[in-house]
Amino acid sequence: MDKLRLRFEKTGKAAYISHLDLMRVVQRIFLRAETPLRYSEGFNPHALISICLPLSVGTESLCELMDFRVKRDIDIAALPEKLNSTSPEGIRFLECYEPERKASGIKWLRIEGRFDYDHVSGENIVQPLLAFFRRESIPVKRRTKRGEGVLELAGNVRDFECEPTQDGLRIKCVISAQEPTVNPDLLIHALEQLSPELKPDFAKFRRVEIYDADMGVFR
Repeated sequence: MDKLRLRFEKTGKAAYISHLDLMRVVQRIFLRAETPLRYSEGFNPHALISICLPLSVGTESLCELMDFRVKRDIDIAALPEKLNSTSPEGIRFLECYEPERKASGIKWLRIEGRFDYDHVSGENIVQPLLAFFRRESIPVKRRTKRGEGVLELAGNVRDFECEPTQDGLRIKCVISAQEPTVNPDLLIHALEQLSPELKPDFAKFRRVEIYDADMGVFR
């Protein structure tokens, strides 16, 4: 076996583990499960593991993908349960397989979330919020390593839906995962910049599925 891929969940308190800390946690999980990871060669060897689309701190996911290599042949069908027996709360491995596609083939993410409002009813926000995300242009300023730029959300946020809850709204939509990368927090930044009266007082997001460019489920 060369490269393998794991699908796993990162929920609850584990959502607040940073990407770098998650990499360390995963290495300890493999070590405790007596499944030796392969390491790179050279002066600073590192475990050959990579998360296909690293999460922002605080965002949950039901569909994370991790590529890795091991030193010896393993029972890939039994590996998820073996790793789960040594995993902390909130990290649960679902399946292991030999990938047929590179992570560069990922294009879309389906996300769910909640928008909480302190001083307005969610029912009064539904239609204005739907109208906002159906605009022909939604330019949002964002800061990158190269400085400040503008990302066009229209066309890169699709199928936006929302319904009222006791505290606000439950939202669903599809966002671009790569080229361009749309962080769910950009939805909040767009509201803050263009329609501040619609910005929620609290927001939380969760990834629920990953797709390719044709909206086929990506594994």
